[in-house]
Amino acid sequence: SVMFGHSAYEIRKRCGRLLAEQIPAEADLVVPVPDSGIAAALGYAHASGLPFELGIVRNHYVGRTFIRPAQDIRDFGVKVKLNPVKSVIKGKRLVVVDDSIVRGTTCRQIVHMLKEIGAKEVHMRIASPPIFFPCRYGIDVPSKDDLIANRFPPDGIQNYIDADSLGFISLEDLINAVGGSNYCYACFSGDYPLKEL
Repeated sequence: SVMFGHSAYEIRKRCGRLLAEQIPAEADLVVPVPDSGIAAALGYAHASGLPFELGIVRNHYVGRTFIRPAQDIRDFGVKVKLNPVKSVIKGKRLVVVDDSIVRGTTCRQIVHMLKEIGAKEVHMRIASPPIFFPCRYGIDVPSKDDLIANRFPPDGIQNYIDADSLGFISLEDLINAVGGSNYCYACFSGDYPLKEL
């Protein structure tokens, strides 16, 4: 996709590079959460010099898990949707890159899944700022109370998902990465461009 003259793929890679520069981790591999984290993970790997590996494989016949109506359905969906590659991750310190954390369901399950099959450490890096506000413009983001960033501070989110470390790109870095202010940042800032729809 190209938006306002900018490639979404290149923006996501730029976010990954910024994460590597701003929030590095001592690790052996960079692993994306497929498919949403792939471009940012490539950017992180290039900037950090760490190898990029597809340590998690996605079942493309399962839809978005964060929008499912009940927690048990979301938990089951993550288990069916994402499969770790044991030969790639066992005994390794991982930087796992995703595009966002909404409720924390997917992230928590991924960390547990990776540790259960032998990852030494899991360092989560998120290519967006924390999401504090629901979207009023058509993206199915839950109510404010359901968003994990409203339930915990960053260190509380890290503890909840059981990661060895957690880092988000800052809103300022995101704005720089996308090339300015033509975009809506309301889910991060609460500043809705249109007050009512």
